[in-house]
Amino acid sequence: MKNLMGGLYGVSEWVARFAVTNVLWLFFNFPIAILVMNMLVMDESSARMILIIPIAILAPFLFFPATAAMFATVRNWILKKEDQSIIIIYWKFYRENYKKSLLSGVLLTLMWIVWGIDFAYISSKNVLVMFSFLGLGLLLFVYTINFFSLLAHYEMAVIKLLKNSMIVTIGSPVLSLAVLLTSFIILYVSINGALFLLPFFVGSLISFVSFSAFYRYYLKTLEEV
Repeated sequence: MKNLMGGLYGVSEWVARFAVTNVLWLFFNFPIAILVMNMLVMDESSARMILIIPIAILAPFLFFPATAAMFATVRNWILKKEDQSIIIIYWKFYRENYKKSLLSGVLLTLMWIVWGIDFAYISSKNVLVMFSFLGLGLLLFVYTINFFSLLAHYEMAVIKLLKNSMIVTIGSPVLSLAVLLTSFIILYVSINGALFLLPFFVGSLISFVSFSAFYRYYLKTLEEV
């Protein structure tokens, strides 16, 4: 009975960690979250395209600092550095890394804008090239996730982080595939049935699984040196 109660407490503690971190992430992304929700309920594609503009403008200021803080928070769990409450830890990383997250957010948002414009143009011209650009989009997604893991784990200049993120993404196809598949599964399950995951678990789950995979890659790399 004692072991059962201890197990239930451990599970509830982890559920609370994921939920609180995800809610914090959404809170700091609140304007973007509202715009995305409006996009999902709109019928006209032209109206959705208009909303992409403010989302792209807000992303470096809101999404990237909030997501960087989320990755840094889950890193603390994995490295067992839990000496303070989640709210304090999250706010600490958010405040301390805001400028770096903002600068990197500008550069990464520009990459996504260039890809989005090219994909929208190519998709109406050539199906084969469209699938090639879709593949590039998936690679850019993994690259962005790996960037957040590196940002949470290392003290590096933004340009070096961007360079090393590309090295990790291309140099470790197993890691990249793991990040892509787990993120897709979490998003697919959340959107197609388990909608309660969206406000409480999606962001924190993806960051936790992605950083866990990255950290295993990091430890394996150290062993090989």
